[in-house]
Amino acid sequence: MSRIGKLPVMIPDGVKVDLNNNILVVNGPKGELTKEFHPEIGLNIEDNQINVTRPNDKKEIRALHGLTRALIFNMVKGVSDGFQKNLQLVGVGYRAQMQGNKLVLQVGYSHPVEIEPEDTIQIEVPDQTKIFVKGIDKERVGHYAAKIRSVREPEPYKGKGIRYEGEVIKLKAGKTGKK
Repeated sequence: MSRIGKLPVMIPDGVKVDLNNNILVVNGPKGELTKEFHPEIGLNIEDNQINVTRPNDKKEIRALHGLTRALIFNMVKGVSDGFQKNLQLVGVGYRAQMQGNKLVLQVGYSHPVEIEPEDTIQIEVPDQTKIFVKGIDKERVGHYAAKIRSVREPEPYKGKGIRYEGEVIKLKAGKTGKK
């Protein structure tokens, strides 16, 4: 039995969950998320918790068991609390700012890079070297943060670039002199 899959997902106050033919709709104070799950995975809603069951022990069904529970947990957490990824810019002259709803990055190119957020993503720039990506869908928040990071990934010699907060970049040794 999956250690993750057998755990129930608790539904907090203020979150409404509807299930119709393995299509789960989760409404909360931050928004609404909808997802369709595999038809062989059983979903039961009772006593403010969601239980995920599986009919057999085939390898693909076992894999879907824990995955389904994790996705449901992320949906419930997203509509109640939301998700946030923090990015930081490291490098001389690297800065970020918001112009209207666009994120404008100056990261060592000859031109500023403009990125327009999706409708479900909010971007905050509290400081010129910090970017906060917020939203209710964990997958989209992570994807959008990775998209911003890919504009200028940290390089291995000086560590300059856009990195996740707390990310450790292993620096390589530079050239040594000729012997």
